[in-house]
Amino acid sequence: MVGDEFLSREVLRHGAYVCLRPRENTGTAALARAAIPALADRLGLRDEFAFAGSPLERSVAYLRRKHAVPRDIPDPDVLRAEWVIHVAAKDTDSVMSFCVHARALLEPHAAMRILSGVVRPRNYTGAAMEKWAYARAVVQQGGATMPNGFLIPLSKTSDWWRKEWMERHTYFLPKYDDEARMVAEGHALASAEGIPCLYRRSYHALEQPAPEGAYDFVTYFECADADLPVFERVCAKLRDTRKNPEWKFVREGPTWHGLRVPTWADLFTA
Repeated sequence: MVGDEFLSREVLRHGAYVCLRPRENTGTAALARAAIPALADRLGLRDEFAFAGSPLERSVAYLRRKHAVPRDIPDPDVLRAEWVIHVAAKDTDSVMSFCVHARALLEPHAAMRILSGVVRPRNYTGAAMEKWAYARAVVQQGGATMPNGFLIPLSKTSDWWRKEWMERHTYFLPKYDDEARMVAEGHALASAEGIPCLYRRSYHALEQPAPEGAYDFVTYFECADADLPVFERVCAKLRDTRKNPEWKFVREGPTWHGLRVPTWADLFTA
């Protein structure tokens, strides 16, 4: 009696990352002229760059490539993306409409890969963890304060999804031996250094495990330049399966690092 039917299926928010790279022998001028700002305005999307606080009801953001690193899952469309647009809303229609119209505007000039997902209630978070991890977590800051954005899509292995949800839950917490000595930090402690300075956003696939060719999770982080070493340390600890056994079941797509910019036009300005 510990099946996934006990987990919440409510959807709180919808989001998508539109990954773009210019087609061969295509410059950026045609892309820069595309009516993406007008589309965002028509849908009531507010720019995240100048905003700080809880997520906006409808938002858009623009990121220009800094570099990208291949990981377990080959994904050239993410790895080679020059630009990423983020769009989010409480309603699915706004996100879907943006993606459909953006494809029509941009696909003649750019190769596209859209990574989408939903935000659900925290199924594994009790009251103490809520206070420890989420109540003191940094909220989104403006792009001038936190200019770095990291897109990291990932999936869990079939062995993970065969586990009952109670067993999956245990991987987020520390593990102790029979003498009460900590033998593994688990996800929560491995990532603890980033709580006050790394803004994190995570979208889940609508169905998990996700269908072939899609990711189970699309994770994203923002941070200040001064906190880039913290981001690297947190990622290293999460990937260390001695500290965090959960990562035995994780397969990552590319880690894409971008610079947040205020406007669509700024994507194409060095």
